[in-house]
Amino acid sequence: MRLAVLGDVHGNAFALRAVLDDIAAAAADEVLNLGDAVWGAADPATAWALQQEHAPPSVRGNTDERVAGLRDGKAALRDWLLPLLPPGAARTLGALPTTLDTAGGEVRVAHGSPRSPWEDLLLTQDGERTRPATRPELRERLGDFAGRVVVVGHTHWEMLSVVDGVTVVNAGPVSRQKDGLPLARWVLLTRRAGVWNAEFRRTPYDTEAAAAWARAHGPAGVGVREAAQLLSGKEA
Repeated sequence: MRLAVLGDVHGNAFALRAVLDDIAAAAADEVLNLGDAVWGAADPATAWALQQEHAPPSVRGNTDERVAGLRDGKAALRDWLLPLLPPGAARTLGALPTTLDTAGGEVRVAHGSPRSPWEDLLLTQDGERTRPATRPELRERLGDFAGRVVVVGHTHWEMLSVVDGVTVVNAGPVSRQKDGLPLARWVLLTRRAGVWNAEFRRTPYDTEAAAAWARAHGPAGVGVREAAQLLSGKEA
């Protein structure tokens, strides 16, 4: 069994197309989408259409809650974004579950953690610094999951850990990378002889075109900042 897991598209149609082409070449049996589908400024309407056709969001991301009006904040981007989306898109995002199990219950996906789209699973904010989560913290955040693999997004960092026999994967983002490599990311999970392996995949895409779209069409200020981030691959 081969599962393709993508997430944090953030409305970047240019990066998403490259990832979808890579996934098609990998001949995955199932495609899972970790959410944060459209909250961005590199052609989010096309990004939404592509996801609806090839990789509908499986779980609700934290910014999906902003789009759906379940959380306040950053109203300017929401006000710009909503008219670009089809009627009902915000309602669809708001109705998504926070976790989804697949592969006979062996694999669970969530956006931030199984407890909340807003919680980091593998990272902990400790005062002014961010550190890796401890094993007790991971156990608590995983809850009563009795399967083999948990995959999340949200942090925009590629990470992997194992706790009590559960492989925990933090998939890299399709868009808005933070590590200085502006490459679209996704994860391929492969099950052979009862063993799951996770492969972090990195896919080049036309960052110049994505940045140009954001500058030309994005809301004032936001589009310029997003363009700079897409080109640098560094946290804004």
